[in-house]
Amino acid sequence: MIWKKNHSVYLNVFNVQIHFFLDIKETDLIMKYKIYMLWRIAEIGIYDIRGGNVMRYKSVIKRYLIFLLGLFINSFGVSFVTKASLGTSPISSIPYTLSLAYPPTLGVFTLYMSLVLIVLQIIIMRKKFPKEYLLQIPVSFLFSWFIDLTMNWLSGVTPVSYPAKLLSLLFGCAILGVGVYLEMIADVVMLPGESFVNAVSKTYHTDFGRTKVVFDSVMAVGAAVIGIIVLHRLAGVREGTVIAAILVGSIARFLKQKLNFFSFSVQEAVEVPKEDMI
Repeated sequence: MIWKKNHSVYLNVFNVQIHFFLDIKETDLIMKYKIYMLWRIAEIGIYDIRGGNVMRYKSVIKRYLIFLLGLFINSFGVSFVTKASLGTSPISSIPYTLSLAYPPTLGVFTLYMSLVLIVLQIIIMRKKFPKEYLLQIPVSFLFSWFIDLTMNWLSGVTPVSYPAKLLSLLFGCAILGVGVYLEMIADVVMLPGESFVNAVSKTYHTDFGRTKVVFDSVMAVGAAVIGIIVLHRLAGVREGTVIAAILVGSIARFLKQKLNFFSFSVQEAVEVPKEDMI
């Protein structure tokens, strides 16, 4: 939005306010040119001013679209892994076990888990909790809806033999890895699980990778305890949980290494020389 106040023009682009002073003595042509350039900034994306240079991200919208695509593929992978009936991914193990014992769906329990993790982040980080992390809330609702949607789509997928279950598990891990990779290169919002690990890592100065391993282990053990107490058996945790924990991250890292050119095109920044600035 552009408005004029005291011969100044302000522009809000994704909550970033940019201020251009319009000298009353300037010709109409120069003033119109400045306003035009402001609109060009709004069209192209965000200009991030650092050290006198302007870094332009060509398409912020493209990154969010890639993130949404990754989120959907991620949910599809979770559903495929779950349908294999060999245990689900560590982060989904507790919601899945609870969904076997109580009426709410896997997506609904995933939402509950996500909201709990967001609250824990706020407690851990306190005043250091960034406001933009609240974007996890709408993302959690969307992710949970995607999970229930894809679970319904796969309602007819019921592998019986162990080889068929194993194949379904591996296929689901591959899909999940692609989804995680797309979310990584989009680099806009973390899902509550990863964001919680990140909060713990930053607050207590621990290694992110090791903290993630501990977090996944706690989730798996928690799901096992819930299964034994409520269902009197191991339901959400099996060999598939371990396989998913190992494969998904490996696939995402492999794709990031091999498709580095695609990652660069998504996050490509163009530096504008000082003399080209208004």
